[in-house]
Amino acid sequence: MSATAVVVDVVRTPSGRGKPGGALSDVHPVDLAAGVLSALLERNGLDSAMIDDVLLGCVSQVGEQSSNIARQAVLAAGFDESVPATSIDRQCGSSQQAVHFAAQGVMAGAYDVVIAGGVESMSRVPLGTSASVAGSPMSPKLRARYPEGFVNQGVSAELIAHRWGLSRSQLDAYAAESHRRAADAAARGLFDSQLVPVGDVIADETVRASTTTGTLADLRPAFRTDALAARFPELEWNITAGSSSPLTDGASAALIMTEARADELGLRPRARFRSFAVVGDDPLFMLTGPIPATKRVLERAGLGIDDLDAYEVNEAFASVPLAWAIELGADPARLNPWGGAIALGHALGSSGTRLLGALLAHLEATGGRYGLQTMCEGGGMANATIIERL
Repeated sequence: MSATAVVVDVVRTPSGRGKPGGALSDVHPVDLAAGVLSALLERNGLDSAMIDDVLLGCVSQVGEQSSNIARQAVLAAGFDESVPATSIDRQCGSSQQAVHFAAQGVMAGAYDVVIAGGVESMSRVPLGTSASVAGSPMSPKLRARYPEGFVNQGVSAELIAHRWGLSRSQLDAYAAESHRRAADAAARGLFDSQLVPVGDVIADETVRASTTTGTLADLRPAFRTDALAARFPELEWNITAGSSSPLTDGASAALIMTEARADELGLRPRARFRSFAVVGDDPLFMLTGPIPATKRVLERAGLGIDDLDAYEVNEAFASVPLAWAIELGADPARLNPWGGAIALGHALGSSGTRLLGALLAHLEATGGRYGLQTMCEGGGMANATIIERL
């Protein structure tokens, strides 16, 4: 019989704007990650030598985030040198995939205690840096299969908005609501139990309580070019910076172990993993993967969408969760109830465990039982996870 994998704790840094001058831009990404690793040990009274492995997601694994940033973070955190670590890239879902691997390792008997998380400093290692270092990933064979090539994710978000008939006003209204919900949750202290201060940075820099549909209406489309408009004449070009997740710096991590080990250590299991899924999908639309991933994870769990008390669907762009909700018949009130990445930021490699922390905290605050998180990913993939609050 496989072991039960449980979540004992989830922490994250505040979200900093991922540009020079952002609140976390002076902090090396290794040290960002080291901070959340150290916090997990301190909060739970653990000796680092107990940790069987550390799995960290990171998308731009180059420069300051190169050379297996997970191992560098373990050492920077002062962990025992016996603790191994590895870095994972499943694009935006990298830390959610790290959680999957960690929990599945526990269930298989390979781990007793493991940390999964992620980090991204988009101010210090800008988006696209790794792809620009040594040529294009579009090989001759890949180009032969997709002769027109792919598009950036903003264009994919526009394609989704067009296919699902999402207007500019709908996209702006969703984005404004994300900021409203996040600002309200922050004001009520709902994030406090997860947040690990970084120096004097104690709150998310990316949330703008003053955001309204009126302020968003003044923004211009962010991804339209003449060449793209000629290639996709059907698009109305409604995605703006306001309906997109901002470039973000941050790190997050989850402490996962067997239920038996938690009992031995006197720690309280807060949730168990109910089911997992990972899928591939159309690489041009790219961001639609959460739809089939959710259908698969619900089937594996033996649940329906109405059985879920909350769902965290990463807000890479407003069109992604809106299209997902249409396809799944989901309740808008349960969708990213404390705001999403449009307000709270999308520090690529860190976002999966940030969503896990928000989902778990919401279930605990409301008495909910089941929660889903799902994440669209570059290249047309998605992870989905269902947890059950204990």
